[in-house]
Amino acid sequence: MADDDGGGGQAEGALCCNESQSAFLVMFAIYLVLCFLTWQSNLAKPMRMIAVFLHELSHAIATWLTCGDVRKIGVFENEGGVTEYIGGCRILIIPAGYIGCSFFGMVFTVMSGGRKTATGAASAFVAALLISLCYSPNRTMVYLNLGYAIVTLAFIFIEWFAFSPILTYVILLFGVFIGTYSIHDIWAGLVKRTVIGSDAHACYQECPCCLPRCVGLQWGIIALALQLFGVVLALTLMSEDCADKTWGGCVSQHGPISFAFDVPDWFEHTDIDFNNVDWNKYRPDNRP
Repeated sequence: MADDDGGGGQAEGALCCNESQSAFLVMFAIYLVLCFLTWQSNLAKPMRMIAVFLHELSHAIATWLTCGDVRKIGVFENEGGVTEYIGGCRILIIPAGYIGCSFFGMVFTVMSGGRKTATGAASAFVAALLISLCYSPNRTMVYLNLGYAIVTLAFIFIEWFAFSPILTYVILLFGVFIGTYSIHDIWAGLVKRTVIGSDAHACYQECPCCLPRCVGLQWGIIALALQLFGVVLALTLMSEDCADKTWGGCVSQHGPISFAFDVPDWFEHTDIDFNNVDWNKYRPDNRP
């Protein structure tokens, strides 16, 4: 909270900007500029390829969620990818690639705001990299996933045993690059032109009511909205208003959804002490 004499704290109810939020915005802007300057260069190729992996992983996750069976996940050196699957709901699996990649970028951005959350995001990322190797990967994907797993684990070790903060900046880098890649790829490959065999064209074949470029435009709007939502949510979670609140309470009272919906106050109390719950009132013979 800010002092009454106009100190350097953050005013109550203000979204921005305390020291953590300022650092977040500065690094986000730096990474965004770096992304645009290096995107077509070989320097950014590893980031482009990991974005392709997350694109294919999103197809796989959608397949699993719709009761399908994933047979193969592959990433190629030419920055293409493939997910082979059987069953599932194609109308949900097809758009999951681009939208899922954007979602992962948003999650990385949000989770970069704290040491523990960044560690959680990094650990989940490593787990996804290693688990996906069980699905008939090609050699390029094996090298890519193992390389990123080793590097990410190294940053986790450095964060907790050598130097901090560093992991938060790495996770934010992932978020900015992956989110930007998704938006750029949708615009260049789906909106500006129609590519036979693209995800948008496949979606059009499944549901001919919307042309491929229109499908791409819709996905682009969703991808952009996810990145903006991630930035706002990250700033909200780093605000001083949320310093003594749980994630659920912070988001419900100060987050992006609070502007559109009247979230009830009970959502704020997301931490339950199960030792003090009166379980007797939940017995069947005590129900009205």
